[in-house]
Amino acid sequence: MSESQQHTEGPRTPAKRGGGDPATRGRTTIADGVVEKIAGLAARDVIGVHAMGGGLARTLGAVRDRVPGGGRSATRGVKAEVGEVQTALDLEIVVDYGVAIADVARSVRENVISAVERMTGLEVVEVNIAVSDVKLPDEADEEEESEPRLQ
Repeated sequence: MSESQQHTEGPRTPAKRGGGDPATRGRTTIADGVVEKIAGLAARDVIGVHAMGGGLARTLGAVRDRVPGGGRSATRGVKAEVGEVQTALDLEIVVDYGVAIADVARSVRENVISAVERMTGLEVVEVNIAVSDVKLPDEADEEEESEPRLQ
């Protein structure tokens, strides 16, 4: 038998490559925009949140929504700073008239922290919320107002 045809007895164990746990072989980075999208969608899910962003951001967003392929911006009203293991968020919201703003802010904070930490594994160190406006029941949305009156 030649050397290439020889084999040893017993089960063959694969040669171990690399070292340590596979989860520690490499780095995962998460873009600010990813965290902003997650946070924006989580904030919009809270009852009492009418819209995200201030007046100018909503107006520009309404225009962008009408442009084909522009799409609704999930990151409107959200700014994230993402580090290697932590993130901090700033949100600007518009609340519906009649809701308890402190309760809405608490719910937004809880929902955002839960969603971001679950999906990214990052620790959310703070969620700052700025309430920029209140939506009155008889007030038209800025997005509706920017529709042309004549067709």
